[in-house]
Amino acid sequence: MRYREGGRLDTSGVSDRRGRGGMGGGRGIAVGGGGLGLVGLLIVVVLQLAGGGGGDTGAALGSLAGLGDGEQADNSQLEQRCQSGADANDSVECAVVADIESIQDFWTTTLGSTYVPTDTVFFSGSVQTSCGAASSGSGPFYCPADQLVYIDLSFFDQLQQDFGAQGGLFVDAYVIAHEYGHHVQNLLGTNARVTPGETGPTSGTVRLELQADCYAGAWANHAETVPDESGQPLIAEINQDDINRALDAAARIGDDFIQQNLGSGRVDQNAFTHGSSEQRQKWFTTGYETGDPARCDTFATDDLG
Repeated sequence: MRYREGGRLDTSGVSDRRGRGGMGGGRGIAVGGGGLGLVGLLIVVVLQLAGGGGGDTGAALGSLAGLGDGEQADNSQLEQRCQSGADANDSVECAVVADIESIQDFWTTTLGSTYVPTDTVFFSGSVQTSCGAASSGSGPFYCPADQLVYIDLSFFDQLQQDFGAQGGLFVDAYVIAHEYGHHVQNLLGTNARVTPGETGPTSGTVRLELQADCYAGAWANHAETVPDESGQPLIAEINQDDINRALDAAARIGDDFIQQNLGSGRVDQNAFTHGSSEQRQKWFTTGYETGDPARCDTFATDDLG
């Protein structure tokens, strides 16, 4: 994956809270499975805590809800480090800044005024959210209550070290695009179709996650052409090796892979919350090959793969 060298990066889509405070108060979020285990695992938990993302989300966005006592966002250093596509090619944090801009440009183009841009919160160690307190071990997640994406960037190292994924900038982008897929679901009301805590191979929870994978693939299809404010795309190249790496990551965050390799060693489909490795690969591929979010309706099919 390569970013356009002369592209200008906009850090306004990031709320950088790294080193800005601890867990703070609020209700804790308990996440099983040892660390993340699954991209966006917390979506199920936060739906339970936040009632499916209802309420005055506009007010939450306006006040950057979720800041704990003594916790502040400060983008000044990020703005200095991440100014161009050249910086994105050299730095993971700057690459994620570019990913966020590209992903949100895609959804703005696709959904028009229905799409409401939101921030990704960079944190380290721990963070306070409107869905409760979370730690780095929780992995990336989306909180419907404040409509923010949260990530400790060290997760990308964890994905390679603990899960054996090949990794790479496009894998990182896939992770971010998946979480923004949850934001799109929240805006469209898809969350309301899911019973909180429901598990199983055909559960609404699994369908929600597979759709987010498909949405990530749909963005990837357009990533080299979706324009930024200058009228040119920020992302210059996504090649087959990038896609292969994303599929490798998708396989390693499937429920069956994690249960067998990082859990009890026994696959229990009744406990599935995200879908099998094969399903996650299938739905990312569906989005990528078609480029059409309408083809991502995992709720309208009996064949999830």
